[in-house]
Amino acid sequence: MDFAFTAEQRLYRDTIRSFVDKQIIPVARDAERSGRYPAEIVEAMRGLGLFGLLVPEAYGGMGADSVSFAVTFEEISRGWMGIAGILGSHSLSCWMIARHGTEPQKRRYLPDLATGARRTGIALTEPGAGTDLQGIATTARRDGDHYVVNGTKTWITNARHADPLPVLVKTDPAASPAHRGMSILLIDAGTPGFEVTRDIPKLGYKGPESCEVVLTDVRVPRDQLLGGTEGRGMQQALSALETGRINVAARAVGVAQRAYDEALRYSRDRTAFGQPISGFQAIQLSLAEMATRVQAARLLTYWAAARLDAGQRADAESGMAKVFASETALYCSLESMRVHGGYGYSEEFEVARLYRDAPLMAIGEGTNDVLRTVIARALVSGNAAVG
Repeated sequence: MDFAFTAEQRLYRDTIRSFVDKQIIPVARDAERSGRYPAEIVEAMRGLGLFGLLVPEAYGGMGADSVSFAVTFEEISRGWMGIAGILGSHSLSCWMIARHGTEPQKRRYLPDLATGARRTGIALTEPGAGTDLQGIATTARRDGDHYVVNGTKTWITNARHADPLPVLVKTDPAASPAHRGMSILLIDAGTPGFEVTRDIPKLGYKGPESCEVVLTDVRVPRDQLLGGTEGRGMQQALSALETGRINVAARAVGVAQRAYDEALRYSRDRTAFGQPISGFQAIQLSLAEMATRVQAARLLTYWAAARLDAGQRADAESGMAKVFASETALYCSLESMRVHGGYGYSEEFEVARLYRDAPLMAIGEGTNDVLRTVIARALVSGNAAVG
C-alpha cells in the first residue's frame, strides 16, 4: 500500500500549486466580487494545457491519470473554486467524448478541445429534473437525417462558451424504462434554435456562468449522436459522473484546505488577552479537527481516483469521497469563520467566499443523500467493500 505521489505527480502538483499561488489567489477575491469573467486565468490554463487534461495523447491532450486529475482540482479550488468549475465541466465532457464518441466525433472535436480553442460542458439538468435524470422532458424527434430537439436545460456551466454542448435528450419518450430511450447529442454553438436565455444568480460559485438553455426546433445531424447508437445516453452520462464525483470531491478538499489554512494563519496573527489565539485550547481543538478531516477527505479522494486508474469500478468509492469531502468543506468553512470571529463575516477576508462556495459540493454531481443510497446499494450487492 503506497500513499505517496510518483515523482511525476509530485512535479505536476508543484507546477499547479505555483500557478494557483501566483495567478489565481492574488486576484480571486476582487474578481469574484466584481462578477467579471476570469478570461486571463482561462487563457493561462490554456497555456498550461489544462483543457486537455482528460483528452487522450493521441488527440493532442495530456491523458492525465485520475490522481493527477484530482490534484488539479484540489489545487485550483484552493485558490478559487469557481475556476475549477470552468475546467471541470469541460473535462467531464472531453472524457465522455473520448470514451463514447465515434472516431469521426473524436477527430472533429478532441484536438481543439485539448488546446482550449474549443470549450465544452454538459447539459443534463432541467427545471423539473435534476437528480432524477430519467425525468427529463427534452426530446429529439427523428426527421430524415436530423434530430429536431425541443426542451430546456438549466444550471449549465460553460453554456456561453461550449462548442459543442453535449445535451441529454429522449430519442424515444415512450421507452420503458425511460433510460432505454435516452441519448446524448453534440450540439454545435450557433445552431438555429439553440439559445442561452439567462445567467442564474448564485450565492457562490462565481466566475463561471450557470445558465438556462432553451432549445426550440434545433436541427441536429444524426452523426452528432454520441457514439452513433440511440438509447445509450443515460449510461454515457452516468459513467462520466463517476469521474465527475472525483472532480467535485477534489474541489471540496481544496476549499476545506484553504479554510483550514486561513484559520491557522489568523489564529497565529490574532491576539487576545496578551497572546495569539492559537494558544487557547478551544482554538487548538478546532484546528486539530479541521486538519484531521481535511487529510482524511484527501486520502479518500485519492483512493477513489487510484481505483479508477487501476481499471476498477468506483461508483461507490467516488460517492464516498464526494460525500465525505463535501461535508468536510462545509464543516471547515464554518469552523474557520468561527475562528475568525466577527472578521469571518466580512467580505474582506477569504473565509466568507469559502463559506459561500462550500454548499455547492454537497449538491453537485448528485446530492449527498442520494449518493448515500448509491453507496448503500453497492455495499448490499457486494460491489463495494469496507475493510
